[in-house]
Amino acid sequence: MLGKLFGLGLGPGDPELVTVKAVRILKSVSAVAFPILEGKESFARSIADQYIPKEINQIPIVVPMTQDRLPAQKAYDKAAQEISEILDRGQDVACLCEGDPFFYGSFMYIFARLSKMYEVEIIPGVTSVTACAAAAKMPLLARNEHLTVIPGTLEPEDLRSRILNADAVVIMKVGRHLDKIKKVLEEVELSSEAVYVEYASLPAQKVLKLKNAPKTAPYFSMILVAKGADPWL
Repeated sequence: MLGKLFGLGLGPGDPELVTVKAVRILKSVSAVAFPILEGKESFARSIADQYIPKEINQIPIVVPMTQDRLPAQKAYDKAAQEISEILDRGQDVACLCEGDPFFYGSFMYIFARLSKMYEVEIIPGVTSVTACAAAAKMPLLARNEHLTVIPGTLEPEDLRSRILNADAVVIMKVGRHLDKIKKVLEEVELSSEAVYVEYASLPAQKVLKLKNAPKTAPYFSMILVAKGADPWL
């Protein structure tokens, strides 16, 4: 009998936001796999640290820090092979993922490689979007409004059109694109409505009006814009 693969969403960073179900599964599996950038500590592993049994088998998925996709693909190929060897022995494996596994989640790369061969269960996690909205105390949507989630990596014209056509906007992957995003929001006269959040739910959390945002933004940062057009609010 083959083992079962779990994709565990761990939430935005606060260990208290890890679900009861995820904790139960962590205590029952034979191995945990987790992504880790080369030369760094694993953020996902740090979130779950207090819930992982000390004697458990651990599989670090070491992803090189490069924009070239090939080295990352090879890292996930290697991890999938290691995970499959454990599953073939009839043992269960949990793959850790910050946020939610299927919302910009790294687990998707393991899922794509193994889901047709093994039973997989996805445990959803609190997303960074909802964590940032909660930190900012900003209701994003009501009734028939729609939300657009945009990566900050888009070109200015693409950002502009998507922002204008949405009732509420979440801009992720801000990082080195902060200045570009600020300029676009100023051009569409939404800068004063925008809120900047970094490290939501963590001790280093910051919630600021966009005009007060730092000059440089970390990877775990986000900009929220709620136009508040619905009179129900």
